[in-house]
Order: sequence, then C-alpha cells, then structure tokens
Amino acid sequence: MSVLQQLGISPDQRVIVVHVDDIGMCAAANEGALRALAGSATCGSIMVPCPAFEQIARIARERPELDLGVHLTLNAEYETYRWGPVHEEVAGLVSPDGGMWRTTRETVDNASAEEVERELRSQIDRALDAGIDVTHLDSHMGTVFDLKFIEVYLRLARDYRLPCFIPRVRREVLEARGLLEGLEGYVELLEAAESDGLPIFDHFDSNSLHFEPGTGAEHNRSRVEGLGPGLSYLITHCAVGGAELEAITDDWRQRDEEHRLYSDGTLARVFAQPDVRTIGMRPLRELLRSERSG
Repeated sequence: MSVLQQLGISPDQRVIVVHVDDIGMCAAANEGALRALAGSATCGSIMVPCPAFEQIARIARERPELDLGVHLTLNAEYETYRWGPVHEEVAGLVSPDGGMWRTTRETVDNASAEEVERELRSQIDRALDAGIDVTHLDSHMGTVFDLKFIEVYLRLARDYRLPCFIPRVRREVLEARGLLEGLEGYVELLEAAESDGLPIFDHFDSNSLHFEPGTGAEHNRSRVEGLGPGLSYLITHCAVGGAELEAITDDWRQRDEEHRLYSDGTLARVFAQPDVRTIGMRPLRELLRSERSG
C-alpha cells in the first residue's frame, strides 16, 4: 500500500507538499515564511546554523502548530553573508574565512562523511533542544544527495524517525538512458529507504527562483501544473524584500515576489483544483512513527 493510500488519499490525486526553504537564514526569510505558511504554503525547514535561528525557534515554541523541519545545512553560499557550522570539530566543513564552503563541490571535496554526520546531528539536536517540534529533514543546496553523504542523510532520517525529502529515482528510466551502472548503489539505497517506510516523492520542483521579476504568478502556476498524480514536493524561497534581503542576495526580488504570491491568495485557485490536495510533512511523520511503533 502506498503512502497516500495509508493516508486515505487516492493515488490519482496530485498531493503537493508546498515547502518554504531557507527559514532562519535571516529575519526577512522568517517573516516571509510565516506569511506564506498563513497562506498557501504547508510547511518549511529551518537553517539551524544561520543568524536568525533563535528568532524562528522562539516563534516555533510559541506556535507548535507550525510544520517545521530542519534544512540540513552544509554550505554558506553568499559572498559576504556568512555562517559557520554548529559543531566545533568539523574542520573539513570550514572554509578559510571561517564560514562554511560556498559550493557543494567544495564541501564534497573537503569534508568527510563522519564530519558531515557529526554536524548534521548537532543541527537536529540543537533544533530539538530549542523546543522545535521537528517534523522532517531536507537539504540546503542538495549537498547531502552526493553519493559521499547520502547514507548519512538516510541514517539520520531513520535514527530520528523523521521523513526526509527523497525524490523517486526510477531504475528503469536510468537503465534506458544507460545511467544505471554508475548509480546502482544510489538506487539501492533509496529502494531500501522506501522499504523501511520512508516516504518517497514521485515528483518535485525546485525551480523556485528562476523567473523574471513580475512573472512569478505564471511561473508558479506552471510549476504546479507540471506535477503529476502522486506525492510531490514543491520548493519555494519566500522572504520579505527590504534592505536586509537586498544586502544578502541578488535574487531578493524573486524571493519577495514568492512570499507575496504564496501569502496573498494569488495561487489559491491553482491549489483548489479538484485533483489537487496540499499537505504538510507532519502527517508523513506521524504515519512513519505509527508504522515503526506498530
């Protein structure tokens, strides 16, 4: 029986987790996420090493109904806005300026899997110790999906009994494209995760910020329409525009536009289609934990 069937949902439905990434990155990201979560977004994840973590942790304690996970963070991508790891003994994760590496490639080249596991456990533990009802795990910049780190990611999901974002990798598609040989081990890991009860997402869309300012509504409607039947993960990066966000990132206009689109009802109609249902990650966590306790 599929995850959706276990939740009492028809597999013919387009069931979409509408997810806000990068919460905790700065105050503007926190405010944008909270507004989106009061609108069309269903859940989001927190960057524990970042400067605005304490602010969102306080809000999460005051509002336990919020569906918030940990955005497992192994990079600090911005030129001047920097953060370092939570754990003190992960030298391979630290660039010469004291912050995390800016790119996934640098992290993969310099950090060991042991250091990554040490750091990510510290991030999850810090969130739990702060009183956040952590509902799920996912990955900032997708760094944990590298073959060097993917086992750590899946082990953390199992150990903490938390669903994590895992996109379905279809063996037959890879085989048809001649790619299976190099990815056989990767596919086996994901198949084992599904056998263990971790939910696998049939579709996902991470093309969040790749639109010209002013065209975000059309862009996001198209993203939703591109998701087929089954369980999907739709990534957004909602933040409130202003001096803080402008000083951090060149895509501040897109982040601000996304926060408005997901909070002001603009996208409500596309999510209200008869074959569309939105869901957070908390129901998936409760299903996973009920299976493991049964």
